[in-house]
Amino acid sequence: SNFPKEVVDPHHHFIDTANTSFQTFLRSIAGGDISCLPEDYTRDVIEPLAKIGVQFYGSVHVEAMPDSGSEEVAWVEEMSSAGRCTYVKGYVASCDLTKDNVEEELQKIIETSPKLRGIRWILDCVGTFQDGKTATHVATKRHDGIDYLKSPQFERGLALLSKHNLSFDLQCAPIQLVESAATLIAKYPDLKICIDHLGKPRTVLGNDLLDDGTTINPNAIPNEKEMEVWRNGMKAMAALPNVYVKLSMMGYAVPGWIRTEERKAVLKSIVREIVELFGPNRCMVAWNWHVNAAVSDADNFSNVGPDAVELLNMFLWFFEDYEQDRVDMLFAGTAKEFYRLG
Repeated sequence: SNFPKEVVDPHHHFIDTANTSFQTFLRSIAGGDISCLPEDYTRDVIEPLAKIGVQFYGSVHVEAMPDSGSEEVAWVEEMSSAGRCTYVKGYVASCDLTKDNVEEELQKIIETSPKLRGIRWILDCVGTFQDGKTATHVATKRHDGIDYLKSPQFERGLALLSKHNLSFDLQCAPIQLVESAATLIAKYPDLKICIDHLGKPRTVLGNDLLDDGTTINPNAIPNEKEMEVWRNGMKAMAALPNVYVKLSMMGYAVPGWIRTEERKAVLKSIVREIVELFGPNRCMVAWNWHVNAAVSDADNFSNVGPDAVELLNMFLWFFEDYEQDRVDMLFAGTAKEFYRLG
């Protein structure tokens, strides 16, 4: 495929735990200060793409577990007004949809920026948090062991979103797609949903490195049990026309995938399976950029990851036989439509 006409990055994070007051939870789980600012993003994503002649249309800033959704949006808006990230065209903000005052909270976030497009609250929960040994995400320590997708309170909050023309970014474990999400989302055909990070099939080839910490794990055969649960979940979600998918954070599925041709081939088949299931008009490529390439790609499952240009080229290889208009949709068109950026 040729380069896409333009690129939208519908998923990235700004973080500055040392200099903000609303990132105390994030700082506590990171075990220290982390930072990723507009200038880093410009240097790491926008400029390298521009150098190879790819036009960057804009981005969507996605919440990064702030203590306050409205304060995080206000912080990015302020940086944007100062000319530091005028490329941010939309926000997906944090809001705990189970709260009694959820209506009030949503109103506050809506008033913070006309660029608000959606809400996310990280939901990956298969039991209490076990230090990353299971699919339960550290974010759910905020309600440890409680699966919001099974909570009537959460549903009550979720049901308010379409009234405000807001979408929901759904990040959960594959088993939750099967057990809860598909049934829940089917009840709300007017609510636009975007599944984050491929639907999160988890380390399907095992760890990046063997236990000695240096040898590359040679396994190239996906764990069929994990794949089957994920596949059932994605098929159920694809049957709902209001559900979209982000093709992102691929190193969670295959940590260290850029190390070997076999791993790249496995990931290519996963990505193409999603595009065939949902269609390019419901899939969007995302960089998930924050901190560095490895963190963006593998969420700490590997110390390697593709840089912004490598990732673009990998996607072009995944999509090598697609018509150009499908490629353009995957890189920009779908994201512009879903997040109303045009």
